[in-house]
Amino acid sequence: MGTTLDIVSFFSIEPLNWLGILCCLISGTIVGLERQLLGKPVGIRTSSLICLGTYVFIVISLSVLNEHGDASRVIGQVITGIGFLGAGVMLTRDGVVMGVTSASAIWMLAAIGVVIGTGHYAAGVKLAILAVVILTGVDILESSVKALQRGVHRRFVDFRHTRQPTRAEKARMEE
Repeated sequence: MGTTLDIVSFFSIEPLNWLGILCCLISGTIVGLERQLLGKPVGIRTSSLICLGTYVFIVISLSVLNEHGDASRVIGQVITGIGFLGAGVMLTRDGVVMGVTSASAIWMLAAIGVVIGTGHYAAGVKLAILAVVILTGVDILESSVKALQRGVHRRFVDFRHTRQPTRAEKARMEE
């Protein structure tokens, strides 16, 4: 009987719980898979860690809550910290700001971690699915509707990494 109790206590991660961790990993994988398949900087690993890390901070802050503490301050600090992480994936290339959608995905992953950390597990996973629906749905709309491809929403093409045609190929194209 003592051995069973030791095994149970070994796998205990109080105040965290395995269901919350599983929901964070599922949510991070859902969003991260979409980003990774498109070759974006925030893939499965990063997304899962952002969601999981936020969950841990929220649950721990709620567990040490006392009459002098306020868990909402931790949420505010997480949002600020995630803002710096999001800023790290944004850059400007030839006058075009890139990475804003990935930064927004990071922000959403932190929000999902907060939702799961406050005990709303299913809502967190549903928000991850909604985020991917938005990411893929708008991408499909932008590629289908010409009017949505204007301005900042046009696709950036980096001509430095495309192969230039040879003289023979240029001559054939001109014929």
